Amino acid sequence: MNIEERHQNFIDRDKLYSMIEGKEPSQSELETVINKSLEMKGLSLEEVALLLRVEDPKQIHQIMEAAKTVKEEIYGKRLVLFAPIYTGNACVNNCTYCSFRMDNKLIKRKVLSMDEIAQETSSLLKEGHKRVLLICGESKRNDIDYMVEAIRTTYAVSTRDGKDSIRRINVELAPMSVEDFKKIKAEKIGTYVCFQETYDPIKYTEFHPAGTPKSDYMNRLTVMDRAMEAGIDDVGIGALLGLIDYRFEILAMMEHATHLERAFGVGPHTVSVPRIEYAVGAPHSENIPAKVGDDDFKKLVAIIRLALPYTGIILSTRESDEMRNELIEYGVSQLSAGSKTNPGSYAHEEEGTGSQFSTGDHRTLEEVIGSLADHGYIPSFCTGCYRNGRVGHDFMDLAKPGLIKEYCMPNALFTFKEYLEDFGSEETKQKGLNLIKKLVSEVNKPQLKTKIDENLENIHKGQRDIYF
Repeated sequence: MNIEERHQNFIDRDKLYSMIEGKEPSQSELETVINKSLEMKGLSLEEVALLLRVEDPKQIHQIMEAAKTVKEEIYGKRLVLFAPIYTGNACVNNCTYCSFRMDNKLIKRKVLSMDEIAQETSSLLKEGHKRVLLICGESKRNDIDYMVEAIRTTYAVSTRDGKDSIRRINVELAPMSVEDFKKIKAEKIGTYVCFQETYDPIKYTEFHPAGTPKSDYMNRLTVMDRAMEAGIDDVGIGALLGLIDYRFEILAMMEHATHLERAFGVGPHTVSVPRIEYAVGAPHSENIPAKVGDDDFKKLVAIIRLALPYTGIILSTRESDEMRNELIEYGVSQLSAGSKTNPGSYAHEEEGTGSQFSTGDHRTLEEVIGSLADHGYIPSFCTGCYRNGRVGHDFMDLAKPGLIKEYCMPNALFTFKEYLEDFGSEETKQKGLNLIKKLVSEVNKPQLKTKIDENLENIHKGQRDIYF
Protein backbone atom coordinates (compact mmCIF):
# COMPACT_ATOMS: atom_id res chain seq x y z
CA MET A 1 0.00 0.00 0.00
CA ASN A 2 1.53 3.33 -1.07
CA ILE A 3 1.34 6.58 0.90
CA GLU A 4 -1.58 7.94 -1.13
CA GLU A 5 -3.61 4.78 -0.47
CA ARG A 6 -2.73 4.88 3.23
CA HIS A 7 -4.12 8.36 3.65
CA GLN A 8 -7.59 7.59 2.29
CA ASN A 9 -10.64 7.32 4.51
CA PHE A 10 -10.91 3.65 5.47
CA ILE A 11 -14.13 4.10 7.47
CA ASP A 12 -17.25 3.26 5.46
CA ARG A 13 -19.86 4.84 7.71
CA ASP A 14 -22.95 3.38 6.04
CA LYS A 15 -21.49 -0.12 5.91
CA LEU A 16 -20.57 -0.16 9.60
CA TYR A 17 -23.98 1.11 10.71
CA SER A 18 -25.70 -1.50 8.55
CA MET A 19 -23.62 -4.25 10.16
CA ILE A 20 -24.79 -3.52 13.69
CA GLU A 21 -28.42 -3.91 12.70
CA GLY A 22 -30.16 -7.25 12.33
CA LYS A 23 -31.21 -10.21 14.42
CA GLU A 24 -29.25 -11.78 17.21
CA PRO A 25 -27.15 -14.81 16.25
CA SER A 26 -28.38 -18.33 16.82
CA GLN A 27 -26.62 -20.47 19.37
CA SER A 28 -24.96 -22.39 16.56
CA GLU A 29 -23.70 -19.20 14.89
CA LEU A 30 -22.38 -17.91 18.21
CA GLU A 31 -20.53 -21.11 19.00
CA THR A 32 -18.91 -21.13 15.55
CA VAL A 33 -17.46 -17.66 16.14
CA ILE A 34 -16.42 -18.42 19.71
CA ASN A 35 -14.67 -21.61 18.65
CA LYS A 36 -12.76 -19.66 16.02
CA SER A 37 -11.78 -17.02 18.58
CA LEU A 38 -10.24 -19.70 20.79
CA GLU A 39 -7.74 -20.39 18.00
CA MET A 40 -6.40 -16.91 18.92
CA LYS A 41 -6.00 -15.72 15.35
CA GLY A 42 -8.53 -12.92 15.58
CA LEU A 43 -11.96 -12.40 14.05
CA SER A 44 -13.32 -10.86 10.88
CA LEU A 45 -15.34 -7.66 10.88
CA GLU A 46 -18.50 -9.67 10.19
CA GLU A 47 -17.80 -11.96 13.14
CA VAL A 48 -17.24 -9.01 15.47
CA ALA A 49 -20.54 -7.51 14.27
CA LEU A 50 -22.28 -10.78 15.07
CA LEU A 51 -20.95 -10.76 18.62
CA LEU A 52 -21.96 -7.13 19.09
CA ARG A 53 -25.58 -8.07 18.29
CA VAL A 54 -25.71 -10.57 21.15
CA GLU A 55 -28.14 -9.49 23.89
CA ASP A 56 -28.99 -12.75 25.65
CA PRO A 57 -27.23 -12.85 29.07
CA LYS A 58 -26.30 -16.52 28.70
CA GLN A 59 -24.67 -15.87 25.34
CA ILE A 60 -22.86 -12.82 26.70
CA HIS A 61 -21.53 -15.06 29.47
CA GLN A 62 -20.17 -17.42 26.79
CA ILE A 63 -18.38 -14.53 25.09
CA MET A 64 -16.84 -13.40 28.36
CA GLU A 65 -15.72 -16.88 29.32
CA ALA A 66 -14.04 -17.28 25.93
CA ALA A 67 -12.31 -13.92 26.42
CA LYS A 68 -11.13 -15.08 29.84
CA THR A 69 -9.58 -18.17 28.27
CA VAL A 70 -7.80 -16.13 25.58
CA LYS A 71 -6.61 -13.54 28.09
CA GLU A 72 -5.11 -16.16 30.41
CA GLU A 73 -3.48 -18.08 27.56
CA ILE A 74 -1.74 -15.03 26.10
CA TYR A 75 -1.10 -12.80 29.11
CA GLY A 76 -1.13 -15.22 32.01
CA LYS A 77 -1.41 -13.48 35.36
CA ARG A 78 0.46 -10.25 34.61
CA LEU A 79 -0.97 -6.72 34.55
CA VAL A 80 1.16 -3.81 33.35
CA LEU A 81 0.90 -0.67 35.51
CA PHE A 82 1.63 2.95 34.61
CA ALA A 83 0.70 6.50 35.56
CA PRO A 84 -0.19 9.50 33.38
CA ILE A 85 1.65 12.81 33.68
CA TYR A 86 -0.47 15.71 32.45
CA THR A 87 1.89 18.47 31.37
CA GLY A 88 -0.81 21.09 31.00
CA ASN A 89 -4.48 21.91 30.48
CA ALA A 90 -4.10 24.77 27.98
CA CYS A 91 -5.78 23.77 24.72
CA VAL A 92 -6.78 25.38 21.43
CA ASN A 93 -9.53 22.82 20.82
CA ASN A 94 -13.14 22.99 21.97
CA CYS A 95 -14.14 19.35 22.44
CA THR A 96 -17.57 19.28 24.02
CA TYR A 97 -16.77 16.41 26.42
CA CYS A 98 -13.49 17.70 27.90
CA SER A 99 -12.94 20.19 30.70
CA PHE A 100 -9.72 21.39 29.06
CA ARG A 101 -11.67 22.79 26.10
CA MET A 102 -10.78 26.33 25.07
CA ASP A 103 -14.11 27.96 25.97
CA ASN A 104 -14.26 26.54 29.50
CA LYS A 105 -13.84 29.46 31.91
CA LEU A 106 -14.30 27.35 35.04
CA ILE A 107 -10.71 26.12 35.34
CA LYS A 108 -7.36 27.82 35.73
CA ARG A 109 -4.94 27.15 32.87
CA LYS A 110 -1.50 25.79 33.55
CA VAL A 111 1.40 24.43 31.50
CA LEU A 112 4.11 22.79 33.56
CA SER A 113 7.67 24.06 33.45
CA MET A 114 10.46 21.52 33.08
CA ASP A 115 11.18 21.83 36.81
CA GLU A 116 7.54 21.01 37.53
CA ILE A 117 7.60 18.01 35.18
CA ALA A 118 10.70 16.79 37.02
CA GLN A 119 8.86 17.16 40.34
CA GLU A 120 5.90 15.16 39.02
CA THR A 121 8.24 12.44 37.80
CA SER A 122 10.09 12.35 41.09
CA SER A 123 6.83 11.97 43.01
CA LEU A 124 5.81 8.99 40.88
CA LEU A 125 9.24 7.37 41.21
CA LYS A 126 9.00 7.63 45.00
CA GLU A 127 5.77 5.63 44.85
CA GLY A 128 7.43 2.92 42.77
CA HIS A 129 6.32 3.74 39.23
CA LYS A 130 8.65 2.92 36.33
CA ARG A 131 6.37 3.57 33.34
CA VAL A 132 4.54 6.81 32.52
CA LEU A 133 2.21 8.14 29.85
CA LEU A 134 3.20 11.72 29.07
CA ILE A 135 0.13 13.69 27.97
CA CYS A 136 0.61 17.06 26.29
CA GLY A 137 -2.39 19.14 25.24
CA GLU A 138 -2.59 21.01 21.95
CA SER A 139 -1.56 24.64 22.27
CA LYS A 140 1.14 27.07 21.19
CA ARG A 141 2.65 26.78 24.66
CA ASN A 142 3.56 23.12 24.23
CA ASP A 143 4.85 22.73 20.70
CA ILE A 144 7.18 19.99 19.41
CA ASP A 145 10.21 21.54 21.11
CA TYR A 146 8.35 21.55 24.43
CA MET A 147 7.33 17.91 23.95
CA VAL A 148 10.90 16.82 23.19
CA GLU A 149 12.22 18.69 26.23
CA ALA A 150 9.47 17.19 28.41
CA ILE A 151 10.44 13.65 27.36
CA ARG A 152 14.13 14.34 28.03
CA THR A 153 13.33 15.88 31.40
CA THR A 154 11.21 12.92 32.46
CA TYR A 155 13.88 10.40 31.49
CA ALA A 156 16.59 12.41 33.26
CA VAL A 157 14.98 12.35 36.71
CA SER A 158 16.33 9.86 39.23
CA THR A 159 15.70 9.21 42.91
CA ARG A 160 17.35 7.24 45.73
CA ASP A 161 20.85 8.22 44.63
CA GLY A 162 20.25 7.23 41.04
CA LYS A 163 18.69 3.84 41.76
CA ASP A 164 15.27 4.71 40.31
CA SER A 165 14.34 6.33 37.03
CA ILE A 166 11.54 6.11 34.49
CA ARG A 167 12.34 3.24 32.14
CA ARG A 168 9.76 3.86 29.46
CA ILE A 169 7.70 6.85 28.40
CA ASN A 170 4.65 6.36 26.24
CA VAL A 171 3.17 9.57 24.85
CA GLU A 172 -0.33 10.82 24.12
CA LEU A 173 0.08 13.79 21.80
CA ALA A 174 -1.95 15.65 19.22
CA PRO A 175 -1.49 14.67 15.55
CA MET A 176 1.63 16.01 13.92
CA SER A 177 3.69 15.80 10.74
CA VAL A 178 5.99 12.92 9.81
CA GLU A 179 8.99 15.17 10.47
CA ASP A 180 7.81 15.98 13.97
CA PHE A 181 7.07 12.32 14.62
CA LYS A 182 10.67 11.56 13.71
CA LYS A 183 11.79 13.97 16.43
CA ILE A 184 9.59 12.15 18.96
CA LYS A 185 10.88 8.77 17.79
CA ALA A 186 14.47 9.93 18.33
CA GLU A 187 13.70 10.45 22.04
CA LYS A 188 13.20 6.69 22.54
CA ILE A 189 9.51 6.75 23.31
CA GLY A 190 7.53 3.54 23.68
CA THR A 191 4.00 3.67 22.26
CA TYR A 192 2.43 6.69 20.57
CA VAL A 193 -1.20 7.03 21.64
CA CYS A 194 -3.97 9.09 20.04
CA PHE A 195 -7.72 8.52 20.25
CA GLN A 196 -10.04 9.17 17.33
CA GLU A 197 -12.72 9.96 19.96
CA THR A 198 -15.45 9.01 17.48
CA TYR A 199 -14.99 7.36 14.09
CA ASP A 200 -18.31 8.67 12.76
CA PRO A 201 -17.25 11.50 10.40
CA ILE A 202 -20.62 13.25 10.62
CA LYS A 203 -21.01 13.15 14.40
CA TYR A 204 -17.31 14.04 14.76
CA THR A 205 -18.05 17.60 13.67
CA GLU A 206 -20.70 17.96 16.37
CA PHE A 207 -18.25 17.13 19.17
CA HIS A 208 -15.26 18.97 17.65
CA PRO A 209 -16.44 22.41 16.50
CA ALA A 210 -14.97 23.93 13.35
CA GLY A 211 -12.11 26.38 13.56
CA THR A 212 -9.82 24.29 15.74
CA PRO A 213 -7.08 21.82 14.75
CA LYS A 214 -9.01 18.86 16.12
CA SER A 215 -12.01 19.58 13.90
CA ASP A 216 -10.09 18.00 11.00
CA TYR A 217 -11.41 14.43 10.99
CA MET A 218 -9.04 13.08 8.35
CA ASN A 219 -5.95 14.61 9.96
CA ARG A 220 -6.78 12.64 13.08
CA LEU A 221 -7.86 9.45 11.31
CA THR A 222 -4.54 9.17 9.44
CA VAL A 223 -2.28 10.16 12.33
CA MET A 224 -1.10 6.60 12.94
CA ASP A 225 -0.02 6.31 9.33
CA ARG A 226 2.24 9.33 9.73
CA ALA A 227 3.58 8.05 13.05
CA MET A 228 4.47 4.67 11.57
CA GLU A 229 5.90 6.26 8.42
CA ALA A 230 8.22 8.15 10.78
CA GLY A 231 9.46 4.87 12.23
CA ILE A 232 7.39 4.65 15.42
CA ASP A 233 6.93 0.92 15.94
CA ASP A 234 4.02 0.79 18.38
CA VAL A 235 0.83 2.85 18.30
CA GLY A 236 -2.26 2.88 20.48
CA ILE A 237 -5.77 3.64 19.23
CA GLY A 238 -9.04 4.25 21.03
CA ALA A 239 -12.49 5.80 20.99
CA LEU A 240 -14.33 7.75 23.67
CA LEU A 241 -17.28 5.53 24.42
CA GLY A 242 -20.57 7.33 24.94
CA LEU A 243 -20.53 9.81 22.10
CA ILE A 244 -22.34 7.51 19.65
CA ASP A 245 -23.47 3.87 19.46
CA TYR A 246 -20.55 1.92 20.93
CA ARG A 247 -21.06 -0.89 18.41
CA PHE A 248 -20.12 1.42 15.55
CA GLU A 249 -16.96 2.49 17.41
CA ILE A 250 -15.87 -1.11 18.02
CA LEU A 251 -16.32 -2.01 14.36
CA ALA A 252 -14.46 1.14 13.34
CA MET A 253 -11.54 0.28 15.62
CA MET A 254 -11.43 -3.15 13.97
CA GLU A 255 -11.24 -1.41 10.59
CA HIS A 256 -8.47 0.83 11.91
CA ALA A 257 -6.52 -2.21 13.10
CA THR A 258 -7.00 -3.92 9.73
CA HIS A 259 -5.88 -0.79 7.90
CA LEU A 260 -2.65 -0.60 9.88
CA GLU A 261 -2.03 -4.31 9.39
CA ARG A 262 -2.40 -3.93 5.63
CA ALA A 263 -0.38 -0.72 5.40
CA PHE A 264 2.47 -1.58 7.76
CA GLY A 265 2.23 -5.29 8.48
CA VAL A 266 1.37 -4.75 12.15
CA GLY A 267 -1.76 -3.50 13.87
CA PRO A 268 -2.10 -1.36 17.00
CA HIS A 269 -0.02 -2.28 20.04
CA THR A 270 -2.82 -1.15 22.37
CA VAL A 271 -6.52 -0.29 22.32
CA SER A 272 -8.04 2.00 24.95
CA VAL A 273 -11.70 1.92 25.98
CA PRO A 274 -12.46 5.08 28.00
CA ARG A 275 -16.08 5.84 28.85
CA ILE A 276 -17.21 9.46 29.16
CA GLU A 277 -17.10 10.66 32.75
CA TYR A 278 -18.17 13.99 34.20
CA ALA A 279 -15.83 16.89 33.40
CA VAL A 280 -16.48 20.39 34.71
CA GLY A 281 -17.56 22.79 31.98
CA ALA A 282 -18.01 20.06 29.36
CA PRO A 283 -21.64 19.83 28.18
CA HIS A 284 -21.49 16.35 26.65
CA SER A 285 -20.03 14.93 29.83
CA GLU A 286 -23.06 16.21 31.74
CA ASN A 287 -25.52 14.87 29.15
CA ILE A 288 -23.86 11.83 27.61
CA PRO A 289 -25.28 11.29 24.10
CA ALA A 290 -25.07 7.47 24.00
CA LYS A 291 -24.19 6.26 27.47
CA VAL A 292 -22.63 2.79 27.63
CA GLY A 293 -24.02 0.67 30.47
CA ASP A 294 -21.87 -1.62 32.57
CA ASP A 295 -23.09 -4.84 30.95
CA ASP A 296 -22.43 -3.54 27.43
CA PHE A 297 -19.04 -2.27 28.56
CA LYS A 298 -18.02 -5.68 29.85
CA LYS A 299 -19.25 -7.30 26.65
CA LEU A 300 -17.34 -4.93 24.35
CA VAL A 301 -14.07 -5.44 26.25
CA ALA A 302 -14.47 -9.21 25.91
CA ILE A 303 -15.22 -8.88 22.19
CA ILE A 304 -12.10 -6.78 21.61
CA ARG A 305 -10.02 -9.40 23.38
CA LEU A 306 -11.39 -12.14 21.08
CA ALA A 307 -11.02 -10.00 17.95
CA LEU A 308 -7.50 -8.67 18.68
CA PRO A 309 -6.01 -11.36 20.94
CA TYR A 310 -2.44 -10.01 20.99
CA THR A 311 -3.30 -6.33 21.37
CA GLY A 312 -3.05 -4.75 24.81
CA ILE A 313 -6.30 -3.37 26.23
CA ILE A 314 -5.88 -0.35 28.52
CA LEU A 315 -8.34 0.62 31.26
CA SER A 316 -7.91 3.93 33.07
CA THR A 317 -8.98 5.11 36.52
CA ARG A 318 -12.16 6.50 34.96
CA GLU A 319 -13.62 3.15 36.00
CA SER A 320 -14.29 2.01 39.57
CA ASP A 321 -11.98 -0.44 41.30
CA GLU A 322 -14.79 -3.04 41.15
CA MET A 323 -15.13 -2.70 37.38
CA ARG A 324 -11.38 -2.78 36.86
CA ASN A 325 -10.98 -5.87 39.03
CA GLU A 326 -13.62 -7.65 36.97
CA LEU A 327 -12.37 -6.64 33.54
CA ILE A 328 -8.79 -7.76 34.10
CA GLU A 329 -10.24 -11.27 33.94
CA TYR A 330 -11.90 -10.72 30.59
CA GLY A 331 -9.39 -8.82 28.51
CA VAL A 332 -7.75 -5.79 30.11
CA SER A 333 -3.95 -6.10 30.25
CA GLN A 334 -2.79 -2.61 31.27
CA LEU A 335 -3.99 -0.35 34.09
CA SER A 336 -3.17 3.16 35.16
CA ALA A 337 -2.78 3.33 38.94
CA GLY A 338 -2.78 6.16 41.45
CA SER A 339 -3.64 8.54 38.60
CA LYS A 340 -4.29 12.26 38.77
CA THR A 341 -5.56 14.11 35.73
CA ASN A 342 -4.84 17.73 36.54
CA PRO A 343 -1.37 19.11 35.78
CA GLY A 344 1.11 19.27 38.64
CA SER A 345 -1.08 17.35 41.07
CA TYR A 346 1.32 14.58 42.09
CA ALA A 347 3.83 16.98 43.60
CA HIS A 348 1.66 19.97 44.53
CA GLU A 349 -2.13 19.94 44.35
CA GLU A 350 -3.08 23.33 42.91
CA GLU A 351 -6.61 24.53 43.46
CA GLY A 352 -8.63 25.40 40.39
CA THR A 353 -6.62 23.69 37.65
CA GLY A 354 -9.33 21.08 37.28
CA SER A 355 -9.20 17.43 36.23
CA GLN A 356 -9.70 16.43 32.62
CA PHE A 357 -12.39 14.03 33.82
CA SER A 358 -13.68 12.44 37.03
CA THR A 359 -11.99 9.27 38.20
CA GLY A 360 -13.69 6.23 39.70
CA ASP A 361 -10.71 4.41 41.18
CA HIS A 362 -9.02 6.53 43.86
CA ARG A 363 -6.68 3.88 45.24
CA THR A 364 -2.96 4.47 45.66
CA LEU A 365 -0.45 2.48 43.62
CA GLU A 366 0.23 0.22 46.60
CA GLU A 367 -3.46 -0.40 47.16
CA VAL A 368 -3.86 -1.42 43.51
CA ILE A 369 -0.83 -3.69 43.76
CA GLY A 370 -2.12 -5.29 46.94
CA SER A 371 -5.51 -5.95 45.34
CA LEU A 372 -3.91 -7.51 42.25
CA ALA A 373 -1.79 -9.77 44.41
CA ASP A 374 -4.87 -10.81 46.39
CA HIS A 375 -6.42 -11.95 43.11
CA GLY A 376 -3.29 -13.81 41.99
CA TYR A 377 -2.07 -11.24 39.43
CA ILE A 378 1.51 -10.05 38.96
CA PRO A 379 1.74 -6.25 38.92
CA SER A 380 4.29 -5.55 36.18
CA PHE A 381 6.46 -2.53 35.46
CA CYS A 382 8.32 -4.41 32.72
CA THR A 383 9.96 -2.50 29.86
CA GLY A 384 12.12 -5.35 28.59
CA CYS A 385 10.55 -5.65 25.15
CA TYR A 386 11.01 -1.95 24.36
CA ARG A 387 14.61 -1.94 25.49
CA ASN A 388 15.54 -5.17 23.71
CA GLY A 389 13.88 -4.06 20.48
CA ARG A 390 11.00 -6.51 20.68
CA VAL A 391 8.52 -4.02 19.21
CA GLY A 392 6.31 -3.79 16.14
CA HIS A 393 6.81 -6.79 13.85
CA ASP A 394 9.34 -8.42 16.17
CA PHE A 395 6.91 -8.36 19.10
CA MET A 396 4.09 -9.89 17.06
CA ASP A 397 6.42 -12.54 15.65
CA LEU A 398 6.98 -13.71 19.22
CA ALA A 399 3.48 -13.04 20.52
CA LYS A 400 1.46 -14.95 17.93
CA PRO A 401 3.27 -18.32 18.40
CA GLY A 402 3.04 -17.81 22.18
CA LEU A 403 6.78 -17.36 22.70
CA ILE A 404 6.55 -13.90 24.27
CA LYS A 405 5.31 -15.40 27.55
CA GLU A 406 8.79 -16.73 28.30
CA TYR A 407 9.97 -13.12 28.47
CA CYS A 408 6.88 -11.42 29.90
CA MET A 409 6.18 -13.56 32.93
CA PRO A 410 9.76 -13.60 34.28
CA ASN A 411 10.22 -9.88 33.59
CA ALA A 412 6.97 -9.12 35.39
CA LEU A 413 8.17 -11.14 38.38
CA PHE A 414 11.48 -9.26 38.44
CA THR A 415 9.84 -5.82 38.43
CA PHE A 416 7.31 -6.95 41.06
CA LYS A 417 10.13 -8.23 43.26
CA GLU A 418 11.92 -4.87 42.89
CA TYR A 419 8.78 -3.02 43.95
CA LEU A 420 8.30 -5.23 47.00
CA GLU A 421 11.91 -4.84 48.10
CA ASP A 422 12.03 -1.07 47.62
CA PHE A 423 8.52 0.27 48.23
CA GLY A 424 6.13 -2.34 49.59
CA SER A 425 4.78 -2.23 53.12
CA GLU A 426 5.38 -5.32 55.21
CA GLU A 427 1.87 -6.61 54.48
CA THR A 428 2.14 -6.03 50.72
CA LYS A 429 5.64 -7.48 50.65
CA GLN A 430 4.59 -10.68 52.37
CA LYS A 431 1.61 -11.35 50.14
CA GLY A 432 3.68 -10.46 47.06
CA LEU A 433 6.56 -12.77 47.96
CA ASN A 434 4.10 -15.60 48.59
CA LEU A 435 2.57 -15.03 45.15
CA ILE A 436 5.99 -14.97 43.47
CA LYS A 437 6.94 -18.23 45.19
CA LYS A 438 3.72 -19.87 44.03
CA LEU A 439 4.06 -18.72 40.42
CA VAL A 440 7.72 -19.74 40.16
CA SER A 441 6.83 -23.21 41.47
CA GLU A 442 4.44 -23.56 38.52
CA VAL A 443 7.15 -22.95 35.88
CA ASN A 444 7.57 -26.30 34.15
CA LYS A 445 10.84 -25.63 32.32
CA PRO A 446 13.75 -26.43 34.70
CA GLN A 447 16.29 -24.20 32.96
CA LEU A 448 13.93 -21.21 32.90
CA LYS A 449 12.93 -21.80 36.52
CA THR A 450 16.57 -21.85 37.59
CA LYS A 451 17.29 -18.59 35.78
CA ILE A 452 14.23 -16.92 37.34
CA ASP A 453 15.28 -18.05 40.82
CA GLU A 454 18.82 -16.72 40.29
CA ASN A 455 17.58 -13.31 39.18
CA LEU A 456 15.07 -13.04 42.01
CA GLU A 457 17.89 -13.75 44.47
CA ASN A 458 20.08 -11.14 42.76
CA ILE A 459 17.29 -8.59 43.17
CA HIS A 460 17.04 -9.48 46.85
CA LYS A 461 20.78 -8.81 47.14
CA GLY A 462 20.37 -5.35 45.62
CA GLN A 463 20.71 -5.76 41.86
CA ARG A 464 18.13 -3.82 39.86
CA ASP A 465 16.74 -3.51 36.35
CA ILE A 466 17.13 -7.18 35.38
CA TYR A 467 15.20 -8.30 32.33
CA PHE A 468 15.28 -10.95 29.62
